[in-house]
Amino acid sequence: MPALHFEKQGTGPVLVLSHALGCDLHMWDGVVAALATRFTVLRYDHRNHGRSPLVPGAFSIEDLADDAAALIRAEAGGPVFFAGVSMGGMTAQALAVRHPQLLKGILIANSAAYYADKAPWQAREARVQAEGVAAIADGAVERWLTPGFVSTPAGAAQAAALRATLVATDAAGYIASCNAVAAIDFRDSNRRIAVPTLVLAGSQDLATPPAMSQEIAGAIPGAQLQTIDAAHISPAERPADFARITTQFVEAHA
Repeated sequence: MPALHFEKQGTGPVLVLSHALGCDLHMWDGVVAALATRFTVLRYDHRNHGRSPLVPGAFSIEDLADDAAALIRAEAGGPVFFAGVSMGGMTAQALAVRHPQLLKGILIANSAAYYADKAPWQAREARVQAEGVAAIADGAVERWLTPGFVSTPAGAAQAAALRATLVATDAAGYIASCNAVAAIDFRDSNRRIAVPTLVLAGSQDLATPPAMSQEIAGAIPGAQLQTIDAAHISPAERPADFARITTQFVEAHA
């Protein structure tokens, strides 16, 4: 199991932040300052991303959940709140079934439980295999942030930073991650999640449209569903809103 790169700051209940495919822990920079005033914020890089190890070969989202569980055991000293975006939200869904004793609650943002159509993933993987990660970077960032946000100075800087992180991601590691994401199927297992759950949909999210969040929330007993006015990487686009929603959820269940 890889020793994941992480950063920890703040005091209070532990809140773990899990990033999206092709990003790293800096995806959370905009929300950490607000969250760390109330919580111990533990954010990390998934395997094959950022400064975490490149792990050769295939893996599953369940493996990412086990990676996160090992980090929580080593660094948290007890059950945590866990917030994940996209692939991080998939990790949350798997973690809540495999390691419920490590959790006080989960926030699943801009995510999916299942992909009926695998063709877009297969096309993306083929293009990265042939041309490298840079070939898909512009299209990815267009899905991640709304045009209105990117047209602002702050949005343009955020888009450039996210693109640079994506382009720096190892191609083989990215392809393995795509395969893991494309293979998810939490439709049945989500019905067994028994920890408090908040599902957060991006109203302008084209990558995982709100209907996908509605399906997740509908399957998880007692799950709440909220909407944030953002595209796919909502904490980067709406950091104040994301921090406020997260804070309200954690404090309601702490």
